[in-house]
Amino acid sequence: MPDLTTDFPALFAARLDALKTEGRYRVFADLERIAGRFPKALYRSTPGDAPCEVTVWCSNDYLGQGQDPSVMAAMQDVIARTGTGAGGTRNISGNSHELVELERELAAWHGKEAALTFTSGFVANEAALSVLARQIPGCIIFSDACNHASMIAGIRNSRADYHVFRHNDPTHLRELLAAAPADRPKLVAFESVYSMDGDIAPIAAICDVAAEFGALTYLDEVHAVGLYGSTGAGVAEREGIAHRLDVIQGTLGKAFGLMGGYIAASALLVDFVRSFAPGFIFTTALPPVIAAGARASLARLITAQDLRAQHQAHAARLKQLLAAAGLPVLPSESHIVPVMVGNADGCRNAARLLLERHKIYVQPINFPTVPRGTERLRLTPTPYHDEAVMLVLVAAMRDVWRELFLPLAA
Repeated sequence: MPDLTTDFPALFAARLDALKTEGRYRVFADLERIAGRFPKALYRSTPGDAPCEVTVWCSNDYLGQGQDPSVMAAMQDVIARTGTGAGGTRNISGNSHELVELERELAAWHGKEAALTFTSGFVANEAALSVLARQIPGCIIFSDACNHASMIAGIRNSRADYHVFRHNDPTHLRELLAAAPADRPKLVAFESVYSMDGDIAPIAAICDVAAEFGALTYLDEVHAVGLYGSTGAGVAEREGIAHRLDVIQGTLGKAFGLMGGYIAASALLVDFVRSFAPGFIFTTALPPVIAAGARASLARLITAQDLRAQHQAHAARLKQLLAAAGLPVLPSESHIVPVMVGNADGCRNAARLLLERHKIYVQPINFPTVPRGTERLRLTPTPYHDEAVMLVLVAAMRDVWRELFLPLAA
């Protein structure tokens, strides 16, 4: 028996073997997107193999903006004019004009005074939440039980006291706030659209409770920006309450079709995060080409009611088709369509068969992303997943469910 305290290769191998035994080992599909043919992509099962064409059903490029002609043209133009990289951190030559303009436009979109971009949505949450809770003396964080790993990382890294309130439960939040010392600053962190179940937070009710106790509000809208509201600024815009959120956090990596993250807030709060967050200060800035693409994508998203309407219609139609076929689709208020499997092996094997037999790519969602026993396939229809590809998907899933003896809807 190797000594796992000193035999590091044996330690690594043993831990990886445990993941594989539990069905939680992640396998990345080798995909090549095809510009102009979304949601089609080329897939290679092993390096060097000839590719085959597959239909992608789990992309977070919710509106297909990653191949929008105006976005690609803006990026090509900026590459021709400025080159590729940022050249440094924001403090050391990386503060490009495109990035300055993007932050100004994001702030205006959310009705805030300022915005600040980061290299990803994860980094935005981790950096902003950790610095706010750490730098506000005595701050206590109140976090929704289903918050994303990036928010949890920021909260834990702040080393501030925190409490977890039951998911989407303003009454429990009020109980926790009432029990906390009245003289300590408080911050309530939650999401608008939760990406695993597709449910939507009671934002107004949570803001009411937070206001009652003078707490700051921090709303993660990564699965909502571009998709909800009259200009696509998120669920808070749709409900007319964006002004009640102290911080709105978003991503450029989903409906924008690019990469990066941001916060939008008061000029003072943004300057505070800008000045104290290591995750912002010490990392290379987003390059001008990404900022230019995001600006072009934002311009399209602001007027994209056609895409948003079609997106919602396709999500609703897919839910109908899955339910009619007896597949265990989880009802959701949003565009996210979870189909429950209930165990890691079944989930992994269902995804494998869909890809190998039917040329349909869906990534299995297992623990720790979701609790054990709630493993699922998460489908994300877009405006480009039409009725024909929906029918192919549903028939393929019925075939796989029969093959693996997976449970149908009750």
